[in-house]
Amino acid sequence: MPDDIPYFQVALNLPHAGRIARRIGPLVERHPDRGSADGAAALRLAEDLIALLDPCLDLGENPPEPAAGRIRDRAAELGRKLVAHIERGGLGGDRLGQCVRNLFECLELGREGAAISLRAGENPKSMQRPV
Repeated sequence: MPDDIPYFQVALNLPHAGRIARRIGPLVERHPDRGSADGAAALRLAEDLIALLDPCLDLGENPPEPAAGRIRDRAAELGRKLVAHIERGGLGGDRLGQCVRNLFECLELGREGAAISLRAGENPKSMQRPV
């Protein structure tokens, strides 16, 4: 990952990560290639993200450590796999890429999010990207 890529550094916010996860599934679901193997895998991973993060969303705050760290790490792992399927299946788009970036920002992984979101289709010239 390039060190000079601009990114937003955000404090861990698992409830908001849960809200973002809920946006990802419908974006994948509306894509014309959603029926492909990668589309189906991406949808399953989006559902797994939702299931993981929903308790935090219901709670309205991060759980105490060490649970929060475990959830963050698992969500990041699912997010990386999700992006691999989005990229391989050609499912990406600007809004989906923005959601991926926002998800990683909420996981305190802003630098990774700024890079991985491009693989998920975020427009590198988007006004939403950090400068």
